[in-house]
Amino acid sequence: MPKFFLSTFLSLIVGVTYAQYMQNARPGYGISMEQPAQTYDTTTEKKKFDPNRLVFGGNLAVSFGDFTFINISPQVGYRFTPFFTGGAGINYINSSVKVRDINGNDLYKESYGYAGMNLFGRVFPTNFLFAMLQPEINYSWGKINYTSSSIPDSKLDTKWVPTLLVGAGVMMGGLMLSIQYDLAQDPRSPYGSNAFVGMGYAF
Repeated sequence: MPKFFLSTFLSLIVGVTYAQYMQNARPGYGISMEQPAQTYDTTTEKKKFDPNRLVFGGNLAVSFGDFTFINISPQVGYRFTPFFTGGAGINYINSSVKVRDINGNDLYKESYGYAGMNLFGRVFPTNFLFAMLQPEINYSWGKINYTSSSIPDSKLDTKWVPTLLVGAGVMMGGLMLSIQYDLAQDPRSPYGSNAFVGMGYAF
């Protein structure tokens, strides 16, 4: 999108410059068609980094119970245009689930940890609605704790888990609420196989 706006802007500059030259080259304006056109330095300064366009935020989620989920993922982005923000962040996710038998007795608890990084892009068709894309790669570890002392606890294999989150949401001040879904659907994804509500912040 930035390339589109830049090419459109340059086209307008060229069009206006050519129109002005042709107008001044007409008889009666003191410049003949045979005269060489005055040369100008057309070198344009590259756009500088603007710290005022930096965006700080991330994702924050905490829930406890039979399913415990903690997500602390700070992010830093840059507002390239009024319609697009992109950036990167780091992830720390911890989740666990208790498994019971049909009588409600605890059998075991599965616990997982994730640490990694993400890239994100958000498109804003309005100043409060957005669509998002967020690929992630997380290093995962885990263990299973059995309630019965006769069964030894076991560690799960470590692995890299890719995720690809897509979603859409609304901004309310610095709060972002969205519906998201993991397209990658790795069996060990921290986000599960269903759509979920995401909560984040940006300022």
